Amino acid sequence: MTVPSQLDDVFSASLTGRRALVTGGSRGIGAGIVRRLAADGAAVAFTYREGKGAAESLEQEITSSGGHAWAVQADSADPAAVRAAVKGAVERFGGLEVLVNNAGVSHMAPVEEFPLDEFDRLVDVNVRAIFVAVQAALPHLGAGGRIISIGSVLADRAPVTGVSVYSLTKAAVAGLSRSLARELGPRGITVNTVQPGPVETDLNPDSGEFADAIRAMTAVGRYAQPRDIADAVAFLARAEAGFVTGASWNVDGGYAL
Repeated sequence: MTVPSQLDDVFSASLTGRRALVTGGSRGIGAGIVRRLAADGAAVAFTYREGKGAAESLEQEITSSGGHAWAVQADSADPAAVRAAVKGAVERFGGLEVLVNNAGVSHMAPVEEFPLDEFDRLVDVNVRAIFVAVQAALPHLGAGGRIISIGSVLADRAPVTGVSVYSLTKAAVAGLSRSLARELGPRGITVNTVQPGPVETDLNPDSGEFADAIRAMTAVGRYAQPRDIADAVAFLARAEAGFVTGASWNVDGGYAL
């Protein structure tokens, strides 16, 4: 059976006219999300903390292909920088419909050795920055607005030691999203969490020391690619996902089974 070409047009341009901001979008999962949203027709602003070259390269990649992207330097640990990024995205594109909270940091250590400054850093970037971004974005999000935060299956599962604080922050993300979904639902804004399992990135290669053991924990026997997470985010950003809110969606290849 041949699928009509008109349907291809609908799906390839499903976010045309939408304006999005992705935090932490210059590499890894964030870059995959930026590419997918732009490919679906959205104008995408994205933040980066460092690595200006990679951010500018991604921006150029998208604009040279006919898309709309804008890289803006902002440290998610700095509330003023987060607010400025939201303000800049609105001014750059004339509005905002989609906020993707992707920026995150991690640190592994036994609980008795975990430095308090690292505890504060994880909470600041992984939790507080999301709250600040939501506060800044809400005046610009109308009915049909989307808030999507990247959590982790480690919010629900503890297969290894040393990740207690990281898991704490990702559980907080899921809890915040559920409560915001209830609060913002009457305004037509959906709020969801995407919870990846193991994803191949520069910081988490699928050829690392523990990669074989991690692969064996999944049902599909492989790491995700950033595009796998981006596909889920793109769906939640679309009009078709308007009845999905308050969800914590595991995109983990069966890692949390």
